[in-house]
Amino acid sequence: MATPEGGPEAVPATRRRSASIDSLLWEPSERWVRATKGEVTVVDSRRPVLVWEPGRPVPLYAFPAADVRMDLLRKTERSANPRRHEGATVFYDLVLDDRTVRAAAWTYPSEELADYISFEWFGREVLDHWYEEDEEIFVHPRDPYSRVDAVPSTRHVQVEIEGTVVADTRTPVLLFETSLPVRYYIPRKDVRLHLFTPTDTRTRCPYKGVATEYWSWAGTGDVRPDIAWSYPDPLPCVQIIKDRVAFYNESVDIVVDGERQQRPVSFFSKPSSGSAVSNRCRSGRRG
Repeated sequence: MATPEGGPEAVPATRRRSASIDSLLWEPSERWVRATKGEVTVVDSRRPVLVWEPGRPVPLYAFPAADVRMDLLRKTERSANPRRHEGATVFYDLVLDDRTVRAAAWTYPSEELADYISFEWFGREVLDHWYEEDEEIFVHPRDPYSRVDAVPSTRHVQVEIEGTVVADTRTPVLLFETSLPVRYYIPRKDVRLHLFTPTDTRTRCPYKGVATEYWSWAGTGDVRPDIAWSYPDPLPCVQIIKDRVAFYNESVDIVVDGERQQRPVSFFSKPSSGSAVSNRCRSGRRG
């Protein structure tokens, strides 16, 4: 519609959000990808494709059959979980000398991917190690449409748990991850770690590496376990967060430059016993 003065038409503005994927999407990748089981290299491909399945927010890899040890695969019945890999009709067990991994791989039903093999990854220990070029990757392939930026800042960040200030810094690193809420990585000297108890939890992230240090709140109150974590040896692209401590925004109160932040809702919004997530206004997902 033109303006009354005859100016240019108004352009509607829409807040960007992740599109819902209701079909199988794929695109070629130029990365050299390998995967091993024990001492055996099962996949060695310079021609992988990334595949986004319906309802799954992160991609998987699929490989030309010529790049897969097909002699180690044996056709089997459908995956035990019918909700995974919808439409796939051909599944394979991975058969090694000392073990058999059931329904470890499959082919997609689309004509374009008929000669490609994909493997289970996150959620199942099928293959032991995955590599892109010479760097080990974890959990799932990196999404080329996602960014992770770790940016030093002079914002004043305070973290509170049950009314107690547990961290206070003016030199945080803010970690921005596509479609996820910001995380505040705080120097250890600015965190009151004596208020926490170390745990044995370890987690892996395809963008940041392995978090080998976790802490649980040692005080009173109904607080989720493993409330804080750190990456002692993060991947090169986020080395700036090394040894810093971050907290689940979903379960603590964060004040930035005097403004109390809303708690985001995400996969990590696990209410501890007796607490109600809906009591707070929350939005977003974990970064």
